[in-house]
Amino acid sequence: MTPRVRTALLISGRGSNMRALIAAARAPDFAAEIALVLSDQPDAAGLESARKMGVAAAALDFRSYPGKAEFESALDQRLRAARVELICLAGFMRILSAPFVEQWSGRILNIHPSLLPDLRGLKTHERALAEGRSGHGCTVHYVSADLDAGPVIVQARVPVLTGDDAETLAARVLIEEHRIYPLALDKVARQLRVAGARAAQA
Repeated sequence: MTPRVRTALLISGRGSNMRALIAAARAPDFAAEIALVLSDQPDAAGLESARKMGVAAAALDFRSYPGKAEFESALDQRLRAARVELICLAGFMRILSAPFVEQWSGRILNIHPSLLPDLRGLKTHERALAEGRSGHGCTVHYVSADLDAGPVIVQARVPVLTGDDAETLAARVLIEEHRIYPLALDKVARQLRVAGARAAQA
């Protein structure tokens, strides 16, 4: 049986996308294995949720490090110690530095609540409503040094309905996030397995 791609999920809060990814990875034919959940917040509710779902989970409190470089060095060491091959950001509220992203180039995924390249950054639901858009959605993309600018992997579109507020629109988008993030992870993990097999044969 082909080994599954060891994947870490980085969270900062309740981890709703984290739970969707862990649940999807229970399928025997899923190409990724969720090996570890890490949070920059020791009190993140998602840590206990991950443990209840049978996944190792730990916190690296960013406040206990002198600066960003030291925090990311500790993060990198923890990931490599766990033999992680792929990273999914699942509500991780820290912007990773260019050197960290470069070290893991092509191996960090993120989900963003808009149809990128539109509405990069924060408060996407409020901005979609303020601009009078008829459609909104979410995007899984590779993480690059530029915020929300990496290559798109999968997108899903939802309608903006009459009477929507940011909360109702966000809820509709979140349903699609939980659907497409596992699809994207499985797709990328399969590509990495093929690339690894080719490298081994070369």
